[in-house]
Amino acid sequence: MAHPILKKIALASSMGTVLLLSGLGNAFAMSPFQANYQFSYNGKDMGSATRTLAQSGNNWSYVFTAKAGAIASATENSQFSLNGNQIVSNNFSRSSKILVHNNTMSIKFNPSAKTINTKKDSKAYAFAWKAGVLDELNAELQLREDLKAGGLKSSYPIADAKGVDARKFIKQGTEKIKTSYGTFDTIKVVMKHDKPNRDTIFWLAPKLDYAPVKVSHQDGKTSYGLLLTGYKGAMS
Repeated sequence: MAHPILKKIALASSMGTVLLLSGLGNAFAMSPFQANYQFSYNGKDMGSATRTLAQSGNNWSYVFTAKAGAIASATENSQFSLNGNQIVSNNFSRSSKILVHNNTMSIKFNPSAKTINTKKDSKAYAFAWKAGVLDELNAELQLREDLKAGGLKSSYPIADAKGVDARKFIKQGTEKIKTSYGTFDTIKVVMKHDKPNRDTIFWLAPKLDYAPVKVSHQDGKTSYGLLLTGYKGAMS
């Protein structure tokens, strides 16, 4: 199984979403950017992380990387296209390493065959495809597009290795967040989990095209965090 620190940080970071409020910023079309973060484990700085969105015509690539010194690393990569403001998922991959142990996971979306094919390490799975299914990484971008168009859906179908789960996101007000890159007015959004004592919270900055400037994940007595250190991309 993936290293718990990096898997939780990858998931929390890759699920950063946005909410459009009048007076807090302007709506942007989807555009390339790069954001850098410091991540922490139980309050201690452990390493760095980067998310990068790149475009080539209507082919998009969204990549998340994280590294904890020489101990552990993780990479996620989502390939997709756009149909209006709807993301059309193509491929997703994740790899992680802790010391000498490696883990991988891949997802291939096959709309013509109406299937989603996945592979987690050496185990392969297949299940039904349906329109609008996302991966853990491009879900952030779809949420952003929906909010710019008027508001969040009641839930979002997100594929994992063994199937598709519906996930919900709830706005919990606004907050000013201080980072080494600056202080930002943010919108606080909570991702709901089925398990008790688990929380994922995102603080999203309209000034930075609604990129998350802070992410917090609490799982029982264990906590993980991300805090922005740099950003290149659209700004209001």
